[in-house]
Amino acid sequence: MAQKIYFFLLLTSLACLPAMAQQTYDTEQNIYDETKGIVYDREFTVDMKLHTNGFALGVNFARLKTYYLTRFFNVEVGEIKHAKEFRQSFDFQTPAASRVSRAFIFGKQNNLLVLRAGIGEKRYLSEKAKRKGLAVGLSYEAGPSLGLLKPYYLELVRSSESGPFDDFTIRSEKFTQENASTFLDISRIYGSSGFSKGLGEISALPGLHGRFAVHFDWGAFDEFVKAIEAGVMVDAYFQRVPLMAESNLVETPENKSIFINLYINLQLGKRW
Repeated sequence: MAQKIYFFLLLTSLACLPAMAQQTYDTEQNIYDETKGIVYDREFTVDMKLHTNGFALGVNFARLKTYYLTRFFNVEVGEIKHAKEFRQSFDFQTPAASRVSRAFIFGKQNNLLVLRAGIGEKRYLSEKAKRKGLAVGLSYEAGPSLGLLKPYYLELVRSSESGPFDDFTIRSEKFTQENASTFLDISRIYGSSGFSKGLGEISALPGLHGRFAVHFDWGAFDEFVKAIEAGVMVDAYFQRVPLMAESNLVETPENKSIFINLYINLQLGKRW
């Protein structure tokens, strides 16, 4: 009888060992382990991006799938400029010289604002470093985009048709084939009309975008995200984007439908 009781107790003890060895964590807490780090589930970051022909501001909503893989959804807004844009200003003596003359871009026809949305991943090349360490990886993302074209207005000096020769007026005009000889005559430009002019005339261009970058994350186990990316981005549209006025009156840069830019991105945010 004693042998049966001893055998029963032995089996019961062996059955309880896995349960005793298992460690249970509260799923609402982030537990730090020296070998695995803090286990986070989600991440929210803000992007502040500068590229060779413009800028962008965006946000990322991310899920941390494993210690080396993060999937995210990105939304951003920015601007793309033509590579040949050159801002300039000079004093133009007219009877209206008391007005403030703004700097202008000669030959510019439209501003291009861009709305982007995409899905991407961050993959670390090795297991994340411990606290205060540097994690290095790759980041890539792609998706649809929407280009918003806003006419670029200049303040042009025009002579009065009925008044004396020195009777001038200044009119705010956008580029058309009818006013090309005046719009592209630098001696007739008083300055730009300001960004708000033309906001009611925006037109849309659908397109696609993608980017690829090297990702540097300081303190990959920290609650607060501090990262920098450097890479290349591509914006493609289904037609040429008329950023610069094209006319046979002057030599103007050619417009294109694909824009390739190098960029650097500062990323700040939080994990939980």
